[in-house]
Amino acid sequence: MKISVIGAGNVGATCANVLATYDIVNEVVLLDIKQGVAEGKALDMWQASHIIGYSTRVTGVTNDYTATAGSDVVVITSGLPRKPGMTRDDLINTNAAIVKSVTENVVKHSPNTIIIVVSNPLDVMTYCAYLNAGLPSTQVMGMAGILDTARYQAFLATELNCSPKDVQAMLLGGHGDTMVPLPRYTTVSGIPVTEFVEAGRLDEIINRTKSGGGEIVNLMGTSAWYAPGAAAAQMVQSIVKNEDRIFPVCAWLQGEYGLKDIYLGVPVKLGKGGIKEIIELDLNDAEKALLYKSADAVREVCSVLDATA
Repeated sequence: MKISVIGAGNVGATCANVLATYDIVNEVVLLDIKQGVAEGKALDMWQASHIIGYSTRVTGVTNDYTATAGSDVVVITSGLPRKPGMTRDDLINTNAAIVKSVTENVVKHSPNTIIIVVSNPLDVMTYCAYLNAGLPSTQVMGMAGILDTARYQAFLATELNCSPKDVQAMLLGGHGDTMVPLPRYTTVSGIPVTEFVEAGRLDEIINRTKSGGGEIVNLMGTSAWYAPGAAAAQMVQSIVKNEDRIFPVCAWLQGEYGLKDIYLGVPVKLGKGGIKEIIELDLNDAEKALLYKSADAVREVCSVLDATA
């Protein structure tokens, strides 16, 4: 079994490294446009194989999509960060051109692959990949909800001084300020989180989650990579091992939650073949209102791409 990761920057390299250490596939191919970067990082990972204890062969290539041929899953992390003076529309158009090219090259060599998009702006880049892949929507998805949920769980674990493994949570909506954490579906070892955290403090934690990526940018001057890379790898693992894990994933909605023709974060069952099922939660009126607000924000961003298509 073979996985390809397109983009050998911090997120892509982390994803490839985590996948290698999982030791669940025969080969991980890391591809980048910058000469030598993917080759060097892949060689470093391969040299760690004996130390850590895995057999997955890690290979790096420069812009050679033939090396990705026959990939079962492809993770796309390619794209540019927003630079000073660059408008949101500029960023969307620039990264859409990159994601379009990458998607076309990927599908050319792996016509039945499953695509996981990590590039930002996440929801619109997943939509872009879907438009250009010519694959069923169940095989094109975006990574965001797992990362956002992980941040929420980490903040709650810090607050409660407990293991993050004991915190279960779910988020919906777009990746960004309009994401929809669901306290009603948040538990600690099955106990409602409201038994531990009062409403005002929980709201503070939710707001911190919504700006979790920005907090890291403010601290480091660049975006996160350990958690995003690991989140994408976790999605790959559920597909490869046919685990049927239930994760929040950016998926193509066709009437679910009363929404149609939009990529948005919702819980899905993830296994062999990609998205096996979109799970519809029984949301109350307040939760629905937040979800629809998030969907409106995503549609607004996607309209920029549609206008140039």
